[in-house]
Amino acid sequence: MKTVITFGTFDVLHIGHIKILQRAKEFGDRLVVGISSDALNFSKKQRNPVYPEQERRDIIAALGCVDEVFIEESLELKGEYIKKFNADILVMGNDWEGRFDEYKSLCAVTYLPRTEGISTTQLIAEIKKYG
Repeated sequence: MKTVITFGTFDVLHIGHIKILQRAKEFGDRLVVGISSDALNFSKKQRNPVYPEQERRDIIAALGCVDEVFIEESLELKGEYIKKFNADILVMGNDWEGRFDEYKSLCAVTYLPRTEGISTTQLIAEIKKYG
């Protein structure tokens, strides 16, 4: 059985999230998703996510292509998460190209193209403009 792992905030779920998760699943039999904790998200983006971590976890867990979800507490623990879940491949969006190559000693690393024309940051800005 081949295990794929990926990480993200997955706030304000959109088609780009769905597509990358579906494409990630195609690389293996089992897809494990690390959801950034609220604290981790704030440290990365200086803003809280729209949906709290447990709601984001539940939303992603409900998707048919996802087999397991956990809360990612720290960026520095990625290698430990890869080992814990016995991941054969790490899949990330190509906006992170090269940033996770250090894990190639633990598993294969693949960067997939993002869905054009959509981003959570863009969606939040649009909602605020009309809200």
